[in-house]
Amino acid sequence: MALAEFVVKMKGTTTCPPGVGLREVVWSWLGGFVGIALCAFLSSVYFEPRDLSLLIGSFGASAVLVYGAIKSPLAQPRNLVGGHVISGLVGVACWMLVGNTTWLAAALAVSCAIAAMLATKTLHPPGGATALIAVIGGPKVHALGFLYAILPAGAGAVVLLAVALIVNNLCHHRRYPEYWW
Repeated sequence: MALAEFVVKMKGTTTCPPGVGLREVVWSWLGGFVGIALCAFLSSVYFEPRDLSLLIGSFGASAVLVYGAIKSPLAQPRNLVGGHVISGLVGVACWMLVGNTTWLAAALAVSCAIAAMLATKTLHPPGGATALIAVIGGPKVHALGFLYAILPAGAGAVVLLAVALIVNNLCHHRRYPEYWW
């Protein structure tokens, strides 16, 4: 492939999609607020006193998908929950295998999580962060071992899903999910 042909590919093939109306912005905001607030509240009141957590950074990106891009295949329940759980398992396994070399464990965790999510039809981009957090999350995360994939990754994703099911279906113009499996 010639350099010019390679560069032309970066031009893109379509125009930017249209913006959304205020009503969509408000419902997306409401879902994001309630979903993250519930995870954070449950985490602080119930889980953190037991040296656990229900809140990880990748849930911020999941909230964008399940409340702001509800029709996306990446936002559907299978992808949301499966992507976090599978990526959590992969991230922990990579930490256990080569955690003494953080850069290698991090690279393996994210790349293997991508491959595992693609292979299982659970691609959820925040899952890459879930895998990475398993490596760089520090002693508390490392101490959880494979439990990390269930709590906080899986359980927190289920909380976000429950809120998405309620908030996204309260308004007549929104419908979630598009499919389950």
